[in-house]
Amino acid sequence: MRWNLDTVIGVLVGLTGVGLIAAGLVWKGRAVRPFAAGRARSAARREYARDLQRASDQVIAAARRSAGEGEPAIVTVAAVLRVTREHYGHDEVDRRHAAAALRRRFEHWRCAADCVTDAYG
Repeated sequence: MRWNLDTVIGVLVGLTGVGLIAAGLVWKGRAVRPFAAGRARSAARREYARDLQRASDQVIAAARRSAGEGEPAIVTVAAVLRVTREHYGHDEVDRRHAAAALRRRFEHWRCAADCVTDAYG
């Protein structure tokens, strides 16, 4: 059997693919996590804060959509907690963190004109 260039390249590409698949099965996603514990914790904190901010934006938008004509939109910290748990999968969400995120987004979107919230209480 003669080995030509196409056959050699095909075998090399196939073996490389099998090697990458085997490495993926062994590592199970650990390659995307930082090796340093401090970097992992800071990445988790940034993700948590970003998820709280997104949940606050979603709750504000949903409250504005559901409010009737001339009625204020009611935005609660409990709704932010619920969205953060259900949509973003955080098991433990501190109410103070959710209230702070809601206050920041409430001021960012200038919601005082058409919304009310319990985040300041």
